[in-house]
Amino acid sequence: MASMKFSIIIPVYRNEESLQRLLEILSTMNLEFGGKMEAVFVVDGSPDQSLAILRSALAGLAFPAQVLAHSRNFGSFPAIRSGLMAARGEYFGVMSADLQEPPELLATFFKSLEADECDVVIGTRAGRNDPLITRLTSKIFWGMYQRLAVRDMPEGGVDVFGCNLAFRDQLLKLEESRSSLIALIFWLGFRRKFVSYKRLERLEGKSSWTLRKKIDYMMDSIFAFTDYPITWLLRIGLFGCMLSVVIGASVLVGRFIGSISVPGYAATILVVLFFGALNLLALGLVGTYTWRGYENSKRRPLAVVAMKYQNQSGNDD
Repeated sequence: MASMKFSIIIPVYRNEESLQRLLEILSTMNLEFGGKMEAVFVVDGSPDQSLAILRSALAGLAFPAQVLAHSRNFGSFPAIRSGLMAARGEYFGVMSADLQEPPELLATFFKSLEADECDVVIGTRAGRNDPLITRLTSKIFWGMYQRLAVRDMPEGGVDVFGCNLAFRDQLLKLEESRSSLIALIFWLGFRRKFVSYKRLERLEGKSSWTLRKKIDYMMDSIFAFTDYPITWLLRIGLFGCMLSVVIGASVLVGRFIGSISVPGYAATILVVLFFGALNLLALGLVGTYTWRGYENSKRRPLAVVAMKYQNQSGNDD
């Protein structure tokens, strides 16, 4: 156990068809890593035979492995967190059970981490062997994510990453529900490195990354990491107030010069414009205060110390 260096976290959900090929690839990877690898499988409430297959294969594996079983389906990001908590290595990498990310990508991750080039390595898609409609919807999704939630997000999105022990420990301190693990990776900062890869075609099974899950993920990311909607509501309210003054003045002028002769029209328009804009402005102001309270409730640290240097005469902490 002391020689274990590399931990691979693998969320599993409806992957029974690809598990045998996955285990064979992991055995080969273990040899490439000098026998210093462990695999942490997290079965995320999968309704198929994934858990049974892994439990049956566990004793015969040529490398250390753990199989964790969630009580129900919590999602891929909570599964990754569970795997990171249980992992026992010095460097950590996430790998998908459907093998759409090339396994050699993890070797690149671990090489960069071991050489201390960075604290977190992020896989970015340079291309993908998926149907046209899948590529198009993915591009739209990640484009909106980049614009509305995390501006540092690569255009192709992020599915896999690797990190060292210091980064792992800080990431696990952020215990937030209804949040985004990937967005938290960017929020933490640290020394980053991006590694591009081409996503492979899925050979077994069908993706469980449905439109509903994508929308939920987008909403969690927006509401947990940006006040963008509140800011726009505030801006629209301010603009509406100014516009109501201009239009209201025009209505009053029209009433005085006699071009508006309908009884009560001017008063009605003035009231609707003014209070409509005032409502938007008030919602924006209330939303701003609510956002600040919500930010405090998440209890994220005000700053994260990535490294500490000290001369020899200093006292050890």
